[in-house]
Amino acid sequence: MAENENIATLKIPGQEPVELPIKSGSEGQDVINISTLGTHGHFTYDPGFMATASCESEITFIDGAKGILLHRGYPIDQLATQSSYLEVCYLLLKGELPSAQQLQEFEALINSHTMVHEQIATFFKGFRRDAHPMAILCGVVGALSAFYHDSLDVNDEHHRHVAAIRLISKMPTLAAMAYKYNLGQPFVYPRNDLSFAGNFLQMMFSVPCEDYQVNPVVERAMDRIFILHADHEQNASTSTVRLAGSSGANPFACISAGVASLWGPAHGGANEACLNMLEEIGSVDRIPEFVARAKDKEDPFRLMGFGHRVYKNFDPRATVMRETCHEVLAELNIQDPLLDVAMELERIALSDDYFIQKKLYPNVDFYSGIIMKAIGIPTSMFTVIFALSRTVGWVSHWQEMLSQPGHKIGRPRQLYTGEKQRDYLPANQR
Repeated sequence: MAENENIATLKIPGQEPVELPIKSGSEGQDVINISTLGTHGHFTYDPGFMATASCESEITFIDGAKGILLHRGYPIDQLATQSSYLEVCYLLLKGELPSAQQLQEFEALINSHTMVHEQIATFFKGFRRDAHPMAILCGVVGALSAFYHDSLDVNDEHHRHVAAIRLISKMPTLAAMAYKYNLGQPFVYPRNDLSFAGNFLQMMFSVPCEDYQVNPVVERAMDRIFILHADHEQNASTSTVRLAGSSGANPFACISAGVASLWGPAHGGANEACLNMLEEIGSVDRIPEFVARAKDKEDPFRLMGFGHRVYKNFDPRATVMRETCHEVLAELNIQDPLLDVAMELERIALSDDYFIQKKLYPNVDFYSGIIMKAIGIPTSMFTVIFALSRTVGWVSHWQEMLSQPGHKIGRPRQLYTGEKQRDYLPANQR
């Protein structure tokens, strides 16, 4: 980040004006450096961090007003349609796209770490069979630090690299194990002859008594879901990972914290909430009732999977996901009332003046939820797959933060509105 010649002058009553330097990034808005403001007796107040840059980063750039999402400078639509998930992983981790040989070596490296310690299988037995897969994932990811002691020194660059590779490669295995445990089926070992997405699908759906054939259309759709969820700048879960990592916590604990943050319905649980909404609607003939409710300001009902907090015009990920969604539905030719509801809602959202004016377009969660429903993935697994995809983003930001000189532990300030100092009274005098 370069420092401008421009200076922002802050006028504080009763004090001399405070000069704050303005810094510029390579893209996007300039920022006012307020790091010295505390020495003048004031802090800023910004609930939700709507106007606060918490860090410098070279990984992802978003311009929500223009519908732009770049990973290391590359537009997301180009990556999703021309690249692969592991190539995007290499890009996020290392800053540049790999050569053909570098990609081959990276894929082999990931494949060599897909298995998990055999004792981890016994760890699953501590969970109830009906436990939510995200609850399982939170616990198991954090527990990896008890199995892999040789990559916990966060100040060692090689340790950080080994931990990053392990997390990216083992997360699909753990996700599939959480699903299989919930079903009561045996765990399926990874296969190194399959692609990253194909391997995940076979660990999810194969059983010992019959082979599972990976459908190329479904495989590509799964790979695109992974790419489109790989990173999204300083979102809630990524910020959580960075905050946990700023204390020097081990990488597995940091990613577990990210998993927990992602679980919320306002974040990674959005596509699960979208499918739950479709189930509530139930059938196409009930759509007008729910659309009317969505337009009623007095009604608490809201349509899930439409619009986005960051993107004010359109979500660039949704454009790619929409095409992929229709490809999968055409390939599988599934007759499902909920998919009919979803497609009719999409038609209305793209043609109804209310949705157009409010810019309530179907977002990436809407389409990814439909795809996973069509593939046969239960809604309880949607956020798990999001966590699997986002792991590379989390570890990339974690690595970046720890490699920057002078990084500090995160310590947000607050505006205290509680009682002023008062004296303690014994119970018989209260």
